[in-house]
Amino acid sequence: MVKRPISFEFFPPRNDAQAESFRAARDRLAALQPEYMSVTFGAGGSTRSRTRTTVLELQRETGIDAAPHISCMAEDEAGIRQLLDAYKEAGIHRLVVLRGDRPSGGASGVFDYAVDLVRFIRRSYGNHFHIEVACYPEHHPESTSPERDLHYFRDKVEAGADGAITQYFFSPESYFRFVDDARALGVEIPIVPGIMPITNYASLARFSGICGAEIPLWIAKRIKAWEEAGERGSLLSFGEEVVSRLCQRLLEGGAPGLHFYTLNRARPSVAICRNLGLAPES
Repeated sequence: MVKRPISFEFFPPRNDAQAESFRAARDRLAALQPEYMSVTFGAGGSTRSRTRTTVLELQRETGIDAAPHISCMAEDEAGIRQLLDAYKEAGIHRLVVLRGDRPSGGASGVFDYAVDLVRFIRRSYGNHFHIEVACYPEHHPESTSPERDLHYFRDKVEAGADGAITQYFFSPESYFRFVDDARALGVEIPIVPGIMPITNYASLARFSGICGAEIPLWIAKRIKAWEEAGERGSLLSFGEEVVSRLCQRLLEGGAPGLHFYTLNRARPSVAICRNLGLAPES
């Protein structure tokens, strides 16, 4: 099997203890030589300054390309331009462009949708930035139909997206069907599957409820039972096996890479990459 690119996503730490844990995870995952490492952007731009600080530090201290998430929520055009100018000056060349989670109260920014922000970036900065966008193999929770989802995705590609990262999922068939449907609409950019390691039932159930990702019943019942019984070792071993098999199936089926949602933890992603032959044994 041809080795394909991997990438890792982090959230900006909120305090000194989280910063220490983040740096340890960052450095361990940087040793796997990912294509890039991204940093999330909070609802309504709530982590804007911390995202920027984390991105610049990450690229400076690891030498790995850093990709800030850029959201159109609760921003004005001047603020977005100022932020993008700072990233351009710092040598940042990759962005993850999202609508973003709406802040409490439902207010929106100058751009209502990610496609509008993609157009703005292309119009203002040409091809300086490589733009990744999001897509949803299992249906965006706010969309009225899978078909509408696909057409919104195609709109973002036509606006200038270079690549896409999917929401996480546990059914490879949902990914392959989504890719086939996107190709039938003329979408040709790489569609990289997002991968969520399984480490905790409560958190996974909460995240999945928000983003619309389905946890297959056979997985949910096992990890919930082990968590309730305090058998964390069994939960982690099972989660590692399940997600490793998922990744193997995706790569064998032609996925162009893997993007790991790390939650600022290195060990689960390292273990999966090792199982796939993407990380050294030591």
